[in-house]
Amino acid sequence: LPQAATAKRLELMDAQFEALGVSSVIHPRNPFVPTAHMNVRYFQATKSNGEVVWWFGGGYDLTPYYGFEEDCIHFHKIAKNACDNIHPDFYARFKKNADDYFYLKHRKECRGIGGLFFDDFNELPFEECFAFLKNVGNSFVDAYLPIISKRKSHSYNQQHRDFQRYRRGRYVEFNLVYDRGTLFGLQFGGRIESILMSLPPHVQWKYNWMPEKNSPEEKLTAYFLKPREWV
Repeated sequence: LPQAATAKRLELMDAQFEALGVSSVIHPRNPFVPTAHMNVRYFQATKSNGEVVWWFGGGYDLTPYYGFEEDCIHFHKIAKNACDNIHPDFYARFKKNADDYFYLKHRKECRGIGGLFFDDFNELPFEECFAFLKNVGNSFVDAYLPIISKRKSHSYNQQHRDFQRYRRGRYVEFNLVYDRGTLFGLQFGGRIESILMSLPPHVQWKYNWMPEKNSPEEKLTAYFLKPREWV
């Protein structure tokens, strides 16, 4: 197992492993439609003594460029329902995990409005853990598609596109510096084209750029990209 997968499981550093996962990353053209990411995965490792260790991981999160409070509330309501169907404590735990995980320390800002994130998850019997994983994966469509439908026809101009590309630079920074899945793939020597498919196709960096006061662009970081209790 590569270092990215054994940070909390040092005893598995030399273990043989199998991994299965499904990832979905959507970078829409319209700046008023947020980027969304979903991943569900399963790991199984065999220790040197033959003992088999398994765990699940995954979650999903939303990265808007122009924030709409009703979209944030909807996204988190669906995430909460997916968790509550299995255990009433899961949403609060895994939402906080997402707020902590999807954070760019060097920028001191969140990547988006969070969602759910869990890893090393095996605290329930296997079938119950698997049921939770399926709940999360299946609920992603209900969390995201209504937002696409609502925002996909929103008019936009080049200024909106430029801001979208600027903010997508943060997405690239997170994935290449912090994302455990990306680091896992690079350390393991996986297929580079597949590992980097999560990156947006068009990105901009601007030196020391600041949005105008009281603009929608300023409100994104001042209000939306802060950990909040959306539901």
